[in-house]
Amino acid sequence: MPSNPNTRRTWAEISVTALQHNYATIRDFVTPAAVCAVVKANAYGHGGAECARALQKEGAKWFAVTDATEAIELRKAGVTGRILLLSGFSRGEEESIIEHNLTPVIWDWSHVELLEDAAEKMDKAPQSVPVHLKIDTGMARLGVDIADLPNMVQVLQSANFVMLEGVLSHLASAEVIDAPDVEAQLVRFDDAVTAVLESGLSPIYYHICNSAAIVSRERAWKNMVRPGISLYGYYLPFMSVITGSPDASRELPIIPVLSWKTRIIAVRDVGARQPLGYNGGYVTQAPARIAVLPVGYGDGLNRHLSNRGRVIVRNDYASIVGNVSMDITLVDVTGMHGVDVGDEVILIGATETRKISAWEHAGHAQTIPYEILCAITARVPRVSVE
Repeated sequence: MPSNPNTRRTWAEISVTALQHNYATIRDFVTPAAVCAVVKANAYGHGGAECARALQKEGAKWFAVTDATEAIELRKAGVTGRILLLSGFSRGEEESIIEHNLTPVIWDWSHVELLEDAAEKMDKAPQSVPVHLKIDTGMARLGVDIADLPNMVQVLQSANFVMLEGVLSHLASAEVIDAPDVEAQLVRFDDAVTAVLESGLSPIYYHICNSAAIVSRERAWKNMVRPGISLYGYYLPFMSVITGSPDASRELPIIPVLSWKTRIIAVRDVGARQPLGYNGGYVTQAPARIAVLPVGYGDGLNRHLSNRGRVIVRNDYASIVGNVSMDITLVDVTGMHGVDVGDEVILIGATETRKISAWEHAGHAQTIPYEILCAITARVPRVSVE
């Protein structure tokens, strides 16, 4: 990353203040439940190591990632808190899990066997290897089937090193505030927890709530919650099956953490009927002034923004014209005073009077903010700002 910020061409600013505010807001809301901060997928595109360190400074003690590779990156970056592997682990990773003090989610007897064998072979065997057992309560992705739970419990009971520390599941549509499938999932989860406790096992943590469930289903908090997208300033819309209308009143006062910016590298005056970009994706109807931006789908700028999206230039909106290409995007700055090479341009972010959110990009791309944020590629440097 260039040392002089004025030489950056395209970058993402990550507000540490906003991230820590969001975490503290959620933590205070769910107290006394513990908070497991989800920082998988490079912290939803925000920079996994940097975000985890900032959250650790704010007091976060638990983090959730996808797998051992993401977790070890956090360890190398100085993250000392507990790290939960939401998608479990693969054969061959069991020794690394123990060495790096990671906590895998499990759902199959083979997971226990692999961890047992690894612990037994280690020169200095650990006193225990904590795991969290995932229950499939209805999503049919990962998790032990309810019918197979008694066998899984027996495997855990006979383990010498593996210790059941937690029981978890995941909700399919927590943002639908009266979804019957969610209520059915919660009942199945409670039944599974009861069965685990009656077996004589005594896990410490129980968790099923994501960002949406934290604010829509307080009774489901148990003693741990797993906020993800809300840490970064977004929610999916809360909807009602009965009314079919959104309900934004449930959202906590969180703040978007990421701003995505670039700079103008050229300004072109073109005549009427001038095709712009690949395939002449836009043709001017009158003489126009076009600014060239060094950003494209190679950086994660969605191609569906072609001729639909907009940016903020000098505190005003400028339309994207022509097809977004791999490295270049064109915007129409006709009639905007003083626009010049080097001017800062906001792709996602806000000024005092203008705003473009990840939701706006998602609307054009017919997707969700998660995908927009996660799609910002590695060649866009993340810059932490206070």
